[in-house]
Amino acid sequence: MKFFTKAIPGIVLAIFSFTAVAQDKPAAADLIKEGVQLNDQGNYTGAIDKYNQALKIDSENVQASYELAFSLFSSGKGNDGIPYIEKTIKGSSSVSLTAASYDLLGSIYDQGHQTEKAIEAYKAGIKVNPKYQRLYYNLGITYFRNKQYREAEAGAIEAIKLDPKHAGSQRMYALLAFHQNKRVPALMAFCNFLMLEPQTARSAEALGNIQHILQGGVLKDGKGNNTVLVSTKDNQESSVLNMSISMVVLSGQQKKLAGMDLLEYELKTIFSIAGEQSANKTDKDFFWAFYADYFYQLAQSSNMSAFTRLISLSANKDADAKWMSDNQKLVKELDNWIATTQRGF
Repeated sequence: MKFFTKAIPGIVLAIFSFTAVAQDKPAAADLIKEGVQLNDQGNYTGAIDKYNQALKIDSENVQASYELAFSLFSSGKGNDGIPYIEKTIKGSSSVSLTAASYDLLGSIYDQGHQTEKAIEAYKAGIKVNPKYQRLYYNLGITYFRNKQYREAEAGAIEAIKLDPKHAGSQRMYALLAFHQNKRVPALMAFCNFLMLEPQTARSAEALGNIQHILQGGVLKDGKGNNTVLVSTKDNQESSVLNMSISMVVLSGQQKKLAGMDLLEYELKTIFSIAGEQSANKTDKDFFWAFYADYFYQLAQSSNMSAFTRLISLSANKDADAKWMSDNQKLVKELDNWIATTQRGF
């Protein structure tokens, strides 16, 4: 981190200023470090005090200003942090710190239900650093809360492209697809999320959403109407894929499958149907290239049993854990498949 001080005219004063700053900057850095530790412990009051002390020593310290704003935000006083964030944005020469500052500013505005200001801040941060994944993720969340699903989906896609292993982005894409009644994209994204995060409260929710999709559930608005779809083309493709889910579920019932056998059959068949449809496409958007092709490869492999157990861990922890213990070879093969299988955008 580079620090900045105001120029002082005069040779003697300039030398004195340099010496004082050289001595003070380490002290300010130590205070910032102590503040970060206190913040991580949840002691926001203590952290804020350390950052204020650092700024008394070095008033132009942009890192101290950022950390102070972050602790204020974390303690529920985000608006108090805005002047410090603005100071950081103005004074920082670091692209990463500036992008992080815009991200924090957007989060403060979003927390305060100032949607347009939040969106403006996130977009400004993206202009500074287009590779800063969190900006796209938080922009997507803000659009999602404002029910701007197409814009939110675009943010989720960019976030996933920058970090395919970010579970939150996978979950957001799944929920956005679900809200637009695009059930196969939602199903696959929930599966992808569960591959990354199989045993949390969010995992149980995701598995419940998968079951809801397979049972024919469609999200509705407050008036009981289906959520709005995004285009005629998407309507047609979504309708075909949605219909395939119903056919697969009916087929599984006719085969009298149950439990994990039924879930494995349903997922494998749906993955195969979507994959075969994707294989006939010459111009693929994100869903077809990233999800459909990938899960088609999974369906064609010998890893579906282990995969089904993995994504259902949140609901069948003891039974699935025992299965995995008894079938370690299959589990290792799935791990290897996940680690080595390439996927596109």
